[in-house]
Amino acid sequence: MTRGISRYTKWIATGALAACVAAAAPAAAATAPAVSCTSAKAGLADKLKRDITSALANRSGTVAMGLYDRTTKTTCTLRSSTAYDSASVVKVTVLATLLWDAKKHNRYLTNTETTLAKAMITKSDNDATSKLWRQLGLTKIKGFLTAAGMTQTKPGANNYWGLTQITVTDEQKLLKLVTAKNTVLSDNSRAYILKLMGQVISSQRWGTPYGAGSGIAWHVKNGWLQRSTHGWRVHSVGTFTGGGHDYMITVLTHGNSTMNYGITTIQGVSKVIHRDLAAS
Repeated sequence: MTRGISRYTKWIATGALAACVAAAAPAAAATAPAVSCTSAKAGLADKLKRDITSALANRSGTVAMGLYDRTTKTTCTLRSSTAYDSASVVKVTVLATLLWDAKKHNRYLTNTETTLAKAMITKSDNDATSKLWRQLGLTKIKGFLTAAGMTQTKPGANNYWGLTQITVTDEQKLLKLVTAKNTVLSDNSRAYILKLMGQVISSQRWGTPYGAGSGIAWHVKNGWLQRSTHGWRVHSVGTFTGGGHDYMITVLTHGNSTMNYGITTIQGVSKVIHRDLAAS
């Protein structure tokens, strides 16, 4: 979640924790939910389900994912309503709330707000996020969530925005709002969000864009946070257009031994999604 932990090599698992995880693995495997896919394009749902399932085979941690492609009316989900600590993924919601509120008051963003917004999205700047979060306050943030239909998202208390509870269902709802005309976000607001998500610094372009073809336009926001329980949370949300497709991907993970492990899991899922859509 912070820039200071981008050197993601620290291991947090103790021998006791590793033993617990190993002991729990058989039971978890027996009850793990399955990837579910539907599509208007013949054969695509089955292929995506098979390939996403294969990409997640033998990966530890708990993974939730969502895919929606407008072109082929394709949807894939896994643990779509499971809650995760948001880490920096919530920053897209913060920006959307800021723009939604400005629209309600018929005003443009101030120079200070645009400076903070750019730092928050393109560099994942935490100080900038904290300033905007405090400026907005929970009432406005909850107001946007209600307007957006993001009923499963619970803002973090006491300004701990990185502990906001998010789900794949709600993140996909947000990405749909950002990528198509609607009454919640103005066209200018949507374009601004996508512009900043397309300008993320190179060291933070991992995750859902991985494996996208050269002709695919990407917009991404990632999050990462280490806590004493569930290890590393590593998340990535992205929208993609090109190659005859218009789609969005959310992958949320926790229980990762390192940040890099979570990134590898996300990129394994994203790679097969891009590949299967490109071939459809």
